[in-house]
Amino acid sequence: MNPQRLRIAARICRIILALTFIVSGFTKVVDPWGTAIKINEYLAIYGFEYLEPWSMAFSIWLCGAEFMMGCMLLCKVRIRLISIFALASMGFFTVLTLLSATVLPVEDCGCFGDAIKLTPWQTFFKNLILLPMAFVVWYRYRPDKIFAFRPLEIVLTLFFFVLSMGFGTFCYRHLPLVDFLPYKVGVNIWEEMHASSAVSDEELPETVLIYRDRTSGEEREFALDDPEWQDTTRWEWVDTRTESDLPAVKPLLGEFSLRDAEGDATERILTTPGRLYMICVTSFDDVRRGCERRLGRLVRAAVAEGARVVCLTPEPLREEVTCHVFDGAPEVRCYNIDATVLKTMLRATTGVVVLEDGVIALKRNCRDVQP
Repeated sequence: MNPQRLRIAARICRIILALTFIVSGFTKVVDPWGTAIKINEYLAIYGFEYLEPWSMAFSIWLCGAEFMMGCMLLCKVRIRLISIFALASMGFFTVLTLLSATVLPVEDCGCFGDAIKLTPWQTFFKNLILLPMAFVVWYRYRPDKIFAFRPLEIVLTLFFFVLSMGFGTFCYRHLPLVDFLPYKVGVNIWEEMHASSAVSDEELPETVLIYRDRTSGEEREFALDDPEWQDTTRWEWVDTRTESDLPAVKPLLGEFSLRDAEGDATERILTTPGRLYMICVTSFDDVRRGCERRLGRLVRAAVAEGARVVCLTPEPLREEVTCHVFDGAPEVRCYNIDATVLKTMLRATTGVVVLEDGVIALKRNCRDVQP
């Protein structure tokens, strides 16, 4: 190829690759919890469940590395070395998405997090387009030296590393800076759950919940109104399949269900007038002392202002009405919620979701709770 044409082609391919990596990395690094969930799904499919305890650390590293690689490509920092990484990563993910679309299918590859949903085939064809671009960039810069670092490049490399990894760590310790999930601030959960009531019966989506038996490993499909899948001690969520052209957020919102010994309490809780504090606890045993104190102060402040407080948890509750006491504060009534729905609503092991007349007004990780 003519050197001038090669330079032009490489410049175009480099910019397209860089922007793709930046957008893909950013949409995932702002939500490392979501990427960790997707990584666990892949680990379960390929039989590497023993690596799940490290999925969050790998999520932050993977998303940060992708974002960092995009920034370095865009700014031409160590372009020869980064072009090798870009070509290798595109080759790996092209093969992975082909497997995800054929041999071991998944519904969503998660390449753009929850911001943009692509099927495995769409992701595979996207990678087929980007793979030759990565090759062109590598071919153009292959004569450059790999390890001849200039002082400015060292500074920029360290800056991009600290920026990307720090960004992911911050969003893990707090909450995503940009919320791409259906349970975002400003959403009325009860109204969104029933927004499909205006749709004709022919257009209503058929939602199938796929859960795995924690003991036998057998997967089973459930209808949305089947209460058996709500037993989180036996069933672990695997996937949600929706056969419809309607937005996928409707089934996610439709799975919201609160129950206790007295039965379904979803409508009663979500339609509470005024302010409602929903304390979300994945595991009571894992609530740290500092978090316990902050939640206790929150409960006292809420009672003083006349607001209602409930606790949502996927942990099994007793057969009678269950209450929990946070740091000596007035007891809070507990309701069961599906673990996956809880993770979708709040990207934290413990935190608070505040409703104002049924509308999500605030979400906080427990370490950011201020009564």
